[in-house]
Amino acid sequence: MAIDYSKKANEPEPPRPGGVSLSKVTLTKSAPKVSLSKTGATGGTLRVHLAWNARPAAAAPASGGFFSKLKAAAAPQSGIDLDLGALYEFTDGSKGVVQALGNAFRDRGAGDPLVWLDGDDRTGGGGENLFVDLRDAARLKRVLVFAFIYEGVPNWAAADGVVTLHPVSGPEIEVRLDEHDDRSPMCAIAQIVSDGREVSVQREVRYVQGGQQALDEAFGWGMKWRTGRK
Repeated sequence: MAIDYSKKANEPEPPRPGGVSLSKVTLTKSAPKVSLSKTGATGGTLRVHLAWNARPAAAAPASGGFFSKLKAAAAPQSGIDLDLGALYEFTDGSKGVVQALGNAFRDRGAGDPLVWLDGDDRTGGGGENLFVDLRDAARLKRVLVFAFIYEGVPNWAAADGVVTLHPVSGPEIEVRLDEHDDRSPMCAIAQIVSDGREVSVQREVRYVQGGQQALDEAFGWGMKWRTGRK
């Protein structure tokens, strides 16, 4: 076999045919599901990161002259505060929600939490992180990851949200909120599901007109709700 002396040492290999990335999997409507078990990513802690544009640029008015445009540019813009959260259900039948509302930052199960949030980011600068402990995946039945517009006009297109799941091994999994319904403050993003043998991630990107109770009803969680505050 001939040796290519023009290739430098440690030079990266060219992209594989078809543009398939070995470092990231993007879930779409046509390919909505990936198995964490088959990629060897079920051990350790899965980090779920939500990023969004908190202060989208305002569009300039189509007419009105220079001073009208200057006034519009100087007007305060309403920021978009997205909250990351999750409904969870364990194999022992216990259910609950992890979210900033009501300071419910961790699940209510006994012992160390399986699902928890690291905090509440109201600026969108660093995003928010949800964690799912997959070391004891046999205790998990399902986790529904959602985003809720807590403040600001529901404008999902301007928020340009994206959720990236970071397993301890294997490729990252990306779910883009690339479908929009500005009548709905709630978006179910993805489900992490375990059947006792396999753990998988299923894309949802399903908008719900209402809050957490409406989300519960849409996915058949069956919990009782009361109003909460941050």
